[in-house]
Amino acid sequence: MNAHNHPAAGKPVGDRKLNETTKLAQQNTLLSPRFYTTDFDELDRMDVSLVREEWDTLLASMRSDPNKGHFKRNEEWDDITLDDVPIELRTELVDFLVSSLTAEFSGCVLYKEMKRRGNNKDIKELFTYMSRDEARHAGFINDALRDFDIGVNLGFLTKTKKYTYFKPKFIFYATYLSEKIGYARYITIFRHFERHPEKRFHPIFKWFEQWCNDEFSHGEAFSLLMRSEPKLLQGRNKLWIKFFLCAVYATMFIRDHARPEFHKAAGLNIEDYDMKVFEITNQCTSQCFPLMLDLENPAFLTTLRRLNRLSQRIDVATEKGGLFNKVKKTGFQIAIAANFIRLYSLPSKKNTIPEVSRMVPAW
Repeated sequence: MNAHNHPAAGKPVGDRKLNETTKLAQQNTLLSPRFYTTDFDELDRMDVSLVREEWDTLLASMRSDPNKGHFKRNEEWDDITLDDVPIELRTELVDFLVSSLTAEFSGCVLYKEMKRRGNNKDIKELFTYMSRDEARHAGFINDALRDFDIGVNLGFLTKTKKYTYFKPKFIFYATYLSEKIGYARYITIFRHFERHPEKRFHPIFKWFEQWCNDEFSHGEAFSLLMRSEPKLLQGRNKLWIKFFLCAVYATMFIRDHARPEFHKAAGLNIEDYDMKVFEITNQCTSQCFPLMLDLENPAFLTTLRRLNRLSQRIDVATEKGGLFNKVKKTGFQIAIAANFIRLYSLPSKKNTIPEVSRMVPAW
């Protein structure tokens, strides 16, 4: 099987006919990365006075652009084609790259729009730097896909991808978690391949160490935005925070289990890897969130396993089609909702937020 026979292969990005990779990025499923829009006027009214000292320190670091020269190929980049990737790994590697690109580009689009629509100097400057960073990330991944002749048409994606409206506070919760869990994933993968370079099946993983520091600083920015309005971390909002924690962790667990060959090739046990990422994310978010999920509760992992099995059964029923499988699919969806409620109902751990909230990435 060569690159042009691969299910993700198609015409180059510039061709009028969309390739399958762009169509994959366009998908709007429960597990696929989404594009977001929000109330930009409300965002523009944010006042960061309560966290001014930390804000100015973080913005100065972003202004200096420490990763300016990082997203360029050098002698560390090994030229690779899809034919160089083991046949059983190809689909899942492409899926990983496309999903990562869509998530990064989603941030780029949202942050650029925040910058464009706002008048608040602090907010505009922050999102100028964040959209810059995410554009680099997405472009770097897309270059890797172009090596396979299956790059994503980002301009078309911007115009055609469905946008989901979230209030600013929901954007903060979801994006803060996305950036922090992104940091945890990148640094865990990088450290793993550092110990096992023979398992590194794509050169892009060599760039993850400095890359993850962008993810970390972006998360810090959202932490400061939330802490600048303490009510976002108090009262009923704690219920929303717990909801997003459960949703993000469950989504990652199910999505990772959909790539068994990817993790097998990397030499990673999916459950061990995910639990390590959750542990790091818990440590990171403890600087801001008033609670964290109890990873040591046996019911936590048990419920995630149930959610994953149900998700797999839905996929099978969808693929088979027909009225009987449609009814089965509905039953599985109801069971997923019930198990997510069970996950949400598990006792969480209270967090005493330290006086010095900024955490230095140390993994």
